[in-house]
Amino acid sequence: MRRRRIRSDRGQVALEYIGFIPILLFVALCAIQLGWVAYVHEQADTAARTAARVEAQHRGRGAAAGRAAIREGLRADVDVDPGSDAVTATVTIRINSIIPGLNPHDAKATAVMPDDQPEETGP
Repeated sequence: MRRRRIRSDRGQVALEYIGFIPILLFVALCAIQLGWVAYVHEQADTAARTAARVEAQHRGRGAAAGRAAIREGLRADVDVDPGSDAVTATVTIRINSIIPGLNPHDAKATAVMPDDQPEETGP
């Protein structure tokens, strides 16, 4: 006569898996957020370099060129300061969070380019 054993751990693997899924999802969201932060910082750097370069070559067009250089949907604050012998462009882009409660700092980049068309002063 054979007796069947009663298994007390039946379904345990399924329960462990269900308990581990939220941790896996959180880690995946953190990885996606980290990638997004890096991407937005790169976009800010690209916009700052573009704005400074265009402003150095064509007065008054740097801010628009900086905004046009980034991905559509990102709103950038572009500040161009044409100095005496160099142009400085500063770009700030707000980083949205996909993780509730996380408030990442804005992406900020500055670029300086030599002025190709300096205003002549003196005789």
